[in-house]
Amino acid sequence: MSVNEQHTDEDHKHEVTGASEEILDTQEQAEVVEAAEAETFDSVEETQADVRYEELQKQVEEHQQRYLRAQADFDNFRRRTIKEKEELGAYASMKLIGQLLPVVDNFGRAIEAGQGGGDVESFAKGVDMIFRQFQQVLEQEGLKPMEVVGEPFNPEFHQAIMQVESEEHEEGIIVEEVQKGYILKDKVLRPAMVKVSS
Repeated sequence: MSVNEQHTDEDHKHEVTGASEEILDTQEQAEVVEAAEAETFDSVEETQADVRYEELQKQVEEHQQRYLRAQADFDNFRRRTIKEKEELGAYASMKLIGQLLPVVDNFGRAIEAGQGGGDVESFAKGVDMIFRQFQQVLEQEGLKPMEVVGEPFNPEFHQAIMQVESEEHEEGIIVEEVQKGYILKDKVLRPAMVKVSS
């Protein structure tokens, strides 16, 4: 082999080695770039995850604050409702008593007039007027007296205290009212005490 040929082989080996080193360098660079990209991607993913976590954390805190406010509002509402019910129970009769006060005043005047030895007929008229005023107040509140004589006996509205023989009425008809019964709006406040035909 000549010197030139040896030289060419060595050059060729050197070129191949140089090319291999270049390829290795390029592969290493590619791996380094790939690793850097992966690291950057991981870093971006972590940053996005951190941002998302912070957003979720803020939402949780916001919802918790809303829940606590709603709970406090409900507690205040419940306390206020209980207080209003107590006041309503304590002062439920206030309106009725206010309407009855003029009747009480008139009874006071009637008693004074009666003690002065005035006219009995005038006194009786005055008491009758007061009684009608009193009935009017009760009617405004929904109280109605029962009209029972001549009606069939009904145990939901009437309380029979006695059975009497009657030629005028059929059996089970109310012939006499012993104590007046009253209905308040739609409910029986007090049943009428009655005598019923047998």
